[in-house]
Amino acid sequence: MKEYILNNIDETHKWAREFAKILHAPVTVALHGDLGMGKSEIARTIIKTLRGEDTVVPSPTFTLVQNYDGISHFDLYRVVDESELTEIGLQYAIDNDITLIEWPDIAKNMLPENTIHIYISENGNGRKLAIQ
Repeated sequence: MKEYILNNIDETHKWAREFAKILHAPVTVALHGDLGMGKSEIARTIIKTLRGEDTVVPSPTFTLVQNYDGISHFDLYRVVDESELTEIGLQYAIDNDITLIEWPDIAKNMLPENTIHIYISENGNGRKLAIQ
């Protein structure tokens, strides 16, 4: 497990931009953390790094998934039944895309063995990332 201490939002953006450069489809990234920990900010930065800074990246909280030409961004916070995951195309994304998943616990039975898990927690005014 690797750990990173990010003291502010600028360090978070810098880390996410560097991390984005190593991602090649198909790969799944599971973003774990409480509300307000920065899951969406990390996902947004990864998408903008790979698809252009002017890419509009709304949160998929209500749509559940947003697609960006080979990048799928899922927010599973509102999913209550694992069967919904097939309907929203999670398996297709896992098989083909760079797949970023916020609130991945409901999908644990679908996640590939090589999923990159990022655990985000508070660290003073910043964040601690534990990568597994």
